[in-house]
Amino acid sequence: MASPDVEVRRSRRRRRTVSAYRDGGRTVVLIPASFSAAEEARWVERMLARLERGESRRTLSDQALAERAARLSVRYLGGHARPESVRWVSTMGKRWASCTPADGSIRVSDRLQEVPDHVLDYVLLHELAHLLVTGHGPAFWRLLASYPRLERSRGFLDGLAHASGMPSSEEPEGAPGDGDEG
Repeated sequence: MASPDVEVRRSRRRRRTVSAYRDGGRTVVLIPASFSAAEEARWVERMLARLERGESRRTLSDQALAERAARLSVRYLGGHARPESVRWVSTMGKRWASCTPADGSIRVSDRLQEVPDHVLDYVLLHELAHLLVTGHGPAFWRLLASYPRLERSRGFLDGLAHASGMPSSEEPEGAPGDGDEG
């Protein structure tokens, strides 16, 4: 039988398919109603293992995060942004990431470990661009203009900020859409 943090839902409409997802601190496993108790136990174990494998793949190490930033720099910034360090941090409550150009360090909030890849790429590119241009003026946004999911990523982060009760970010000077770019 399933443990208290696992909820098994049986469905008469399901014939062969099994699926599972996380819902807060609980895992929900959807199975056909015709499964025996032994089949249920086997599938719950299998689906828990599958979810854990997927989650461990999504959590990038600091090294993998730095390698990702290096690839993004080459692809979108001509390889000109070369950070000394890129790492996850758990101490950012009001920002998604930060950059210190003086020492070449980039820190990314660990709250972004679960966002879509294109959003994480945007955040990394944003910080990489700060290694080249301080502030958020037109020159800064020109560096990011070649990223195809710029506006979509910014919108995702605005929605995430709103949902998590973070203060909304004001549109910085020279940002896309304010007419300052040329």
